[in-house]
Amino acid sequence: MSTPIHGGTDAQGVPAHDLSTNANACGPFAPAVAALCEADARHYPDPAYTALTVQLAAWHGVAPSRIVLAASGSEFIQRISVAVALHTPGARVWLPVHAYGDYVRAARGVGLARVDEPANAVLLWACDPSSPLGQPHAGLSEQVAALQPGQVLVLDQAYEPLRLAGALALDTGAQDRIWRLVTPNKALGLTGVRAAYVIAPSEADAALLARLRALAPSWPVGTHGVALLQSWATVDAHDWLQDCRATLHGWKARQIGLLHAAGWRVEPSVANFLVASCVGWAGAEGRFDLQSLLTSLRAQGIKLRDCASFGLPGHVRMAVVAPVVQDALMSALNDAPEFPLAQV
Repeated sequence: MSTPIHGGTDAQGVPAHDLSTNANACGPFAPAVAALCEADARHYPDPAYTALTVQLAAWHGVAPSRIVLAASGSEFIQRISVAVALHTPGARVWLPVHAYGDYVRAARGVGLARVDEPANAVLLWACDPSSPLGQPHAGLSEQVAALQPGQVLVLDQAYEPLRLAGALALDTGAQDRIWRLVTPNKALGLTGVRAAYVIAPSEADAALLARLRALAPSWPVGTHGVALLQSWATVDAHDWLQDCRATLHGWKARQIGLLHAAGWRVEPSVANFLVASCVGWAGAEGRFDLQSLLTSLRAQGIKLRDCASFGLPGHVRMAVVAPVVQDALMSALNDAPEFPLAQV
């Protein structure tokens, strides 16, 4: 199995200006940082996570029995893939064309064959806003309405808190039919703290839900993860996020303007990140050499996310960042002599 491809810290350390992950550039959320500092790591958390489960359930207005804690979003992706494979021998998986690599990686790990038609799958993946494109999941409401008994649709909502336009195209009834994966660390600007949870459907398959719980390790969420999730499920956190979205909206418009002026094409996005391709750069042979450009930028402390692993070669994903970081990016692009900016 190949090493997972991801943005963020690499062998060169933490980038001075990291645009390769989708963390909230307005973060971190100060009360969450304080809670992490105050967390008592001398002791195990409650193995049943009683208080945390009740808090998360109350926050979402669901029964505590519908909350499933996870060590991270990626851990749950692996766990439910295993659970479905064990629960339904011969099950197959459907996922979007451009999607987070862990969906297909988990499926391959447990032998879930990929199919082209959602109707032929037992496990279906959706992400809204999507990664890497930051776009609504096409036909999501119709896909949920078409679910048949035994089908499991997981909606990855990692980027929902930082949606900068529009809204999820599912009413409460539709949301109650699916599994919703929530990973707040991106929204809170604290991606190094691994913790997540899932809201199970209101009429979830009891045997599958029991298997998911049985497959979880003891204490999947550590003390610091508990502190993060407790900070997340508060009015203060979501008031802060509302302010963040307003700020990010302005930053995004500025960033897109700079990219357009420099000869980049930017794909539509409703999230706090975007996918772009450069139509105004050329290597020595008159062709755009993305890898050389990314290497050059990384040497200057700036990291972008190559989208080749998402099925979008020649494109990069970049987070919406503060103007000072945008200016550093544009300066670095200008300073790369082997890749002159298009004249505008």
